[in-house]
Amino acid sequence: MKHSNNGDAGIWKSASGKGRKGPKGRQLDEAAYNQVVALLGDTPKRRDLLIEYLHRIQDAFNGLQKKHLKALGEWLNLPESEVAGVASFYSHFDLLDDDQHLPEITLRVCNSLSCCLAGSDWLAGELQQTCDSNTVRVLRAPCMGRCNLAPTVSVGRTHIDNATPDNVIQAITGKQFEPRLPDYECLDQYLLDGGYQVFKSLQQGDVSAQSLEQQVLDSGLRGMGGAGFPSGRKWSAVRSEPGPRYMAVNADEGEPGTFKDRYYLESRPHLVLEGMLLAALAVEAEKIYIYVRDEYPVALKILQIELQSLHEQGLIPCDWVELRRGAGAYICGEESAMIESIEGKRGLPRHRPPYVAQQGLFGQPTLVHNVETLYWTARICREGASVLADVEHNGRKGLRTYSVSGRVNNPGIYMLPSGSTITDIIAAAGGMLSGHTFTAYQPGGPASGILPASQNNVPLDFDTLQPLGSLIGSAAVVILSDKDSVKAAAINMLEFFHHESCGQCTPCRVGCGKAVSLMKMEHWDKALLEELGSVMTDASICGLGQAAPNPFRTVIRYFPDEVSKDAD
Repeated sequence: MKHSNNGDAGIWKSASGKGRKGPKGRQLDEAAYNQVVALLGDTPKRRDLLIEYLHRIQDAFNGLQKKHLKALGEWLNLPESEVAGVASFYSHFDLLDDDQHLPEITLRVCNSLSCCLAGSDWLAGELQQTCDSNTVRVLRAPCMGRCNLAPTVSVGRTHIDNATPDNVIQAITGKQFEPRLPDYECLDQYLLDGGYQVFKSLQQGDVSAQSLEQQVLDSGLRGMGGAGFPSGRKWSAVRSEPGPRYMAVNADEGEPGTFKDRYYLESRPHLVLEGMLLAALAVEAEKIYIYVRDEYPVALKILQIELQSLHEQGLIPCDWVELRRGAGAYICGEESAMIESIEGKRGLPRHRPPYVAQQGLFGQPTLVHNVETLYWTARICREGASVLADVEHNGRKGLRTYSVSGRVNNPGIYMLPSGSTITDIIAAAGGMLSGHTFTAYQPGGPASGILPASQNNVPLDFDTLQPLGSLIGSAAVVILSDKDSVKAAAINMLEFFHHESCGQCTPCRVGCGKAVSLMKMEHWDKALLEELGSVMTDASICGLGQAAPNPFRTVIRYFPDEVSKDAD
């Protein structure tokens, strides 16, 4: 069957009577259409799967040529402009002309703060000089969630940790492009340890959703994605809304310095999955979507394997849970932007929370939880509220996972009391590197700004850092020393926000870029930066623009001498 709409070869007449050759717009390429059908013919024609289809085409052809975008739109009955608009939003999609081809191999060198401290700028320069540009392209890319192993380079769908020019070239030569799975707790091991017993009890009615919800409330668990909303209260809010209801798992952990969610998915995935299933059953969710950032190919593969195992064991129906692969957009870690992306759209934040009717997935109430939140949900339901409620330190209750990187001897994941100070965290991470003196730290990702070493006795927890002009966020701790420029670190943070702004609102879209240019000046115009920060905080739609001023605000407040220096 022909799908080309080239029409007759004669003159097409417009309303004015003037002629032109052929119809307007890009014409369908039959060969490209057949290629798309061959790739996608085994999948349903669903608008919400648009990003998944784009991934298939990109993976198959090493880019998205215009003819394939046109063909995909024809297959889905969508305008080419809509397909291209979605594809252009995500940094991992490469939009190409029909005669354009990319080098076979793409290297993404992380440019987050931790990797820059570890020499990623130098590494990127060396790889640019060493690699053949005809076969290898070298890109700078945002955080890949491997800050404890900095610097990191992605080669295809795998990562080279503690990267050097030599081991990156070795990976290219050896064609090491696919993810390598670590040892992790598989389903059989988890079942031997009593896994899914609470889930089965909930299914059978031996325990009630309300009793589990009360345990979560009694534990004091708050969302571990950064917002800190009481987790149990979300359950009752969603359950009170008319169905159908959905659940979305936010595994789009893009905050630079954060890697705790990746750690749990790649080591104990079933604690996360059981927490997810308990929460979904408690709100009677008809469908569950797990949104995994594209920078986590290992976690995605593990989830594919273990969800299949759950189905084969008869624990879940095969169609209850869907995995969705992100495409390189930090903003999709914001829960409403993630919902937009799951629906196959550009990840633009909404104005209201997703559990409100008509604001969730497909216009229905939706429960959204972060990966670490679900890890604790499973533990609380299995071990009781005391697993968090009975832990107390420095006047704070509970435990939390700190991602620690930078100038410490042993960067990594540390589960510590919620009242831990930066002094406690540095001690847990083996102390400062030899020859480095502690001077400053990022307590919770770039949005938390930079605090001085003198602020070393404040508990790093919810609601404790606000008086300092900071926040705990995702507990992404990066340690700086006397060898580092605080000003350069703050610029790195604002450049990240500028790169990742979705562009929907002017205060964030324009403000982040303006802030970067002002911060790169020898002497900071503090009054102008403060005015800019106020506008961004008051008028931005989502947390990205609202918190983006924190890096320069904290530098002005705590490091006044730095604002008169050139950035390193």
